[in-house]
Amino acid sequence: MDIISLYYFSELAKDMRITHTANRLFVTQQTLSNHLARLEEYYGTQLMYRKPTLSLTTAGEFVLSFADIVSKEHINLKDILSDVERQERGTLRFGASPLRVNTCLPHILPEFTKRYPQVELHITDAMSAQLEPMVLSGELDFAAVLSAKPDPEMVSDQLMLDPVYLCVSDKLLQQYYGDEAASLKARAIHGADVADFAKLPFCLHTNRLGTRINECFLERGIAPNAYVTTSDTLISLSLCIERLAACFATHMRLFNQKERIPDDMNIFPLYVHGEPLTQTLTLIRRKDRYLAHYSKLFLELLFNYFSDVENIHMERMA
Repeated sequence: MDIISLYYFSELAKDMRITHTANRLFVTQQTLSNHLARLEEYYGTQLMYRKPTLSLTTAGEFVLSFADIVSKEHINLKDILSDVERQERGTLRFGASPLRVNTCLPHILPEFTKRYPQVELHITDAMSAQLEPMVLSGELDFAAVLSAKPDPEMVSDQLMLDPVYLCVSDKLLQQYYGDEAASLKARAIHGADVADFAKLPFCLHTNRLGTRINECFLERGIAPNAYVTTSDTLISLSLCIERLAACFATHMRLFNQKERIPDDMNIFPLYVHGEPLTQTLTLIRRKDRYLAHYSKLFLELLFNYFSDVENIHMERMA
């Protein structure tokens, strides 16, 4: 039995398809079969049923749990030894949405790689629902997610509050509200209510943000006038920038696209029940994950960056 065989076994257990796993790991099918046979010989029992489809035996389920523990502890051990020997080398695996990856990494990587040029950084860009189980399973060291679910095995620290804004051009406001537009803007800069903008065509979303926006409309008894519906908030912001519809955008999205926002774009903080609508961006990691010296610097840079972004004011009245 060795760590490599356990690694291949656990990877095969994810797919339960030898061909797919072999292609994903860039090894031959025979290599995978050999490692599986080696483990079965070592433990003296069958770990996977081959027919009718590949599946874990009861013994295989226990070995898989053991393999996960060995993998996590092996990573921790390498980081501990790196600290002991001051090798300043290792691997750091971080996950976040494409928006957050593209926004934060260009700002924090120059300082990080200058201090630790031999640390390899693996980035996974995915949505929060995909990242949480990857951190829990040990595939990722850290992840920036929205509203992490409480878990006794995880540490969750708030990175930033990400407010939601209603964005609309002066052209659209004049087109739909005429002389009322000026007074509407004066009220909305201190907190916009979807009921006050019900006449406008909106870009709506099918993601988590879209669900919260729909709840805002439902609470006010309003059916929004949908210009387009998409899961991509960049598409909706682009249509808003072209003055085709109003949209809802987070602080992070607006910050990421600030150079594209025209002067005649109004950005109003969206309020619900008299309070600003926000999303909580959280940094999650396993409690048993050892933090090497380079991991601590990466987290410090990450927290400082998001704190700076949070303190930038995005609301404005054109």
